[in-house]
Amino acid sequence: MASNPERRAALVDAGVEVLAREGARGLTFRAVDTEAAVPVGTASNYFTGRDDLLRQIDVRLHERLAPDPEKLADLMTRPKDRLLVAAFMHDLMTRATRDRTGYLALLEMRLEATRRPELRASFTESVRGDLEYGMRFHREAGLPGDDETVAVLYLAMLGLLLEHLTLPDVLDGVLPGASVPEGLVERIVATVVPEG
Repeated sequence: MASNPERRAALVDAGVEVLAREGARGLTFRAVDTEAAVPVGTASNYFTGRDDLLRQIDVRLHERLAPDPEKLADLMTRPKDRLLVAAFMHDLMTRATRDRTGYLALLEMRLEATRRPELRASFTESVRGDLEYGMRFHREAGLPGDDETVAVLYLAMLGLLLEHLTLPDVLDGVLPGASVPEGLVERIVATVVPEG
């Protein structure tokens, strides 16, 4: 296996682009090589197989879509209330919208995990780890609500992100007076997160 970390990172990011654009069926080493503008056969020198590439894409997507530590620190200076939870959800929406390709690739990973048991196991572990981290963060930050609040927020935001990034017109005008997605984020938080 080749060990150039910069080249490996570029290949993984190229894999994200291919996955988001072509879906899992289009994710081939040749397509990754083409996207990364490297000689044919390069990706096969860096990954033991397609499963290895998918696992590394999973890790990279979690890095790309993670909150900015400085933004997180700034948000944590605010009062620990429903408004702060809304700010976190707006930040999530902003990050997913800014890296639409990354989020679409993450959705493709979910679909591919339904067809590949070995990917399902590792992807379930990473997504569950994110959810458990979110619950722990919520508790330790002293935000209103409990683990169930975080789980319901997670599911509601997942649905909103899915619609907003794939079929944004579906939500237009559904809830009068709620802009898409900002107003819907506010409605989700107001519905799910208790006051105080």
